[in-house]
Amino acid sequence: MRLTIIGSSGSFPGPASPASCYLVEADGFRMLLDLGNGALGALQNYTDIYAIDAVYLSHLHADHCFDLCSYWVARTYPQGGRKPRIPVYGPPGVADRMAEAYGLAPDPGMRETFDFHELAPGSRDIGPFSVRTARVNHPVDAFGLRLEHNGSTLTYSGDTAACEQLVDLASDTDLFLCEASFHDHHDNPKDVHLTGREAGEHAERARARRLVLTHLVPWNDDETTLREAHTAYSGPVELARPGAVYRIGAEALAQSPA
Repeated sequence: MRLTIIGSSGSFPGPASPASCYLVEADGFRMLLDLGNGALGALQNYTDIYAIDAVYLSHLHADHCFDLCSYWVARTYPQGGRKPRIPVYGPPGVADRMAEAYGLAPDPGMRETFDFHELAPGSRDIGPFSVRTARVNHPVDAFGLRLEHNGSTLTYSGDTAACEQLVDLASDTDLFLCEASFHDHHDNPKDVHLTGREAGEHAERARARRLVLTHLVPWNDDETTLREAHTAYSGPVELARPGAVYRIGAEALAQSPA
């Protein structure tokens, strides 16, 4: 598998990053994990936007899904006519929610461009990936994701506060892409997001082989988030940065510029 960080900013785009978006590739299949505001523009630096084969939306907050509206325009009205439908996986109600976001009537909404599938806890195949999803701890319906391909694993938290489901999803994963929105010692809202330390604790309990911190809120100091994670996790940990590429294989993980 190959993972490219398109956007890693949390809650809203930052000065150097769009909101959440990650490109995962294997066997020529390209899937987006989330498509937050600002991400579609940046995505064009890394791949042909018409070469995307599937989109997974972890939940329906704007910083994880609103650029699907722009992507609907791009796939519906290009020169030469509408592009082929591709699957979009999201929480229950995803099709109507995205139609509403763009001001479309629910029927057909975006269904002529996207083939919507509603998520539920459990397993399925998406392209070459074996996929397992679980509900995580967030104020709206939200799902964490575990991808497996040829013996390699990638786990993505989406947005979550502390929960056992996340530890289970990330068990022995090769790369754990985990949100770390909050700092310790602040009066943080309950059951919304993780701190850097909590992300590290989840990774340590899961025996994850590598931790990459994402959903980095622009008003926070990222180096503080990184230090907090180091206090709880004994493995390699780093900050997700746009353009970073991770090759997730049976033998090793390597990072390189895109």
